[in-house]
Amino acid sequence: MRSRYSAYVLKLNDYLLATWHESTRPESLEDSPTRWLGLEVKQRTQQDASHATVEFVARYRADGRGHRLHEVSRFVREDGRWYYVAGDFR
Repeated sequence: MRSRYSAYVLKLNDYLLATWHESTRPESLEDSPTRWLGLEVKQRTQQDASHATVEFVARYRADGRGHRLHEVSRFVREDGRWYYVAGDFR
């Protein structure tokens, strides 16, 4: 989760796509004028050896206003690597 947040901050779209599960991965990502301000991981839960969730709050600034993104992300492990599958906003 932290590496994906860092990739958003640094606009490393190739890394984001490479760590996104192929079943839900978009074809491409567009850069946004978002300025990321911080990440707080609230909870990590591993359901089994191949499935986990991460609840986080990411703060950012867009269009001159501060925002919070509160999400529970689902991850799956394949061939020893974790992939982002999808998230539910809170």
